[in-house]
Amino acid sequence: MHTPVILAIESSCDDTSAAVMAGGEILANVVATQQVHEQYGGVVPELASRAHQQHLIPVVQEALRRAKVQKSDLDAIAFTQGPGLLGSLLVGGMFAKTFALALGKPLIAVNHMRAHILAHFIRDPKPAFPFLCLTVSGGHTQLVIVRSALDMQIIGQTIDDAAGEAFDKTAKLLGLPYPGGPHLDRQARQGNSTRFPFPVGAMPGYDFSFSGLKTSVLYFLRQQSAADQDFIKNNLADLCASIQYTIIQTLLRQLQRAAADHGLTQVALAGGVAANSGLREALQNLAAEKGWQVFIPDFEFCTDNAAMVAMAGHFQYEVGDFATQFVSPDPRLKLT
Repeated sequence: MHTPVILAIESSCDDTSAAVMAGGEILANVVATQQVHEQYGGVVPELASRAHQQHLIPVVQEALRRAKVQKSDLDAIAFTQGPGLLGSLLVGGMFAKTFALALGKPLIAVNHMRAHILAHFIRDPKPAFPFLCLTVSGGHTQLVIVRSALDMQIIGQTIDDAAGEAFDKTAKLLGLPYPGGPHLDRQARQGNSTRFPFPVGAMPGYDFSFSGLKTSVLYFLRQQSAADQDFIKNNLADLCASIQYTIIQTLLRQLQRAAADHGLTQVALAGGVAANSGLREALQNLAAEKGWQVFIPDFEFCTDNAAMVAMAGHFQYEVGDFATQFVSPDPRLKLT
């Protein structure tokens, strides 16, 4: 049986990535990160799309070189159709369409959130279907029942900020550099997580809410800093630990409820925030208590990367799910 060789492109936000996969095995995964946004304290869409234009061809060439694959060996080109930033998606999408057309190869349009979930199939151990996946990133927070590689159902999601946004925005209030999540995580390791109790966003069903936490932290810091201007500096580790604890409790409470209601014991964590050490540890502890099997991809496959797009593309290739040249980027592409 022929093993399809797929080139995948990821350009949904501020990471430009290309990967080569043969028969479900990753041969190369190259990521170029954009440093330009740090001075602005957030991703600037116009600058992101320009940086993708600079990085894309070198990243693709490097992926093909590392994989020892010629352009003529490729069987399909997969790319992220959405969700993401329109300008960024356009750059990756136009390249993929042009490259596929020039080579006379089929095109595979991949949903970025599906790719995050399917990152679990890049390396062993792999979850068995059906499983429950908590996808947490800068732009999304979702609880998904994964029945197969192509059959996924969102049962809960954030009604306002994503968990990654909650980390970054509260980190900004504490004066930490962008991106704030990793800095907050590092500080939290030295702190007392129960010293400052913040409200856990209570939502019906399996949905999440993080905007209340952000407001609560803002007012608390304002009030304390009025009495002591060095309050943040003197209590930074405890503040970070308390905020992180609250975000994690919000996530795990809904995850626990969904797992119990649907009788699922295979639980997966995906997305950029899956790199958070506090969340990983809390999930492992909860799993030990509940008798769950937990799956978390390697760090390099948690953040945005093309290997996960290749994995999704591989499953779509197997069922002949191809796109036409008329496919266009969709910044709000839905998972189902």
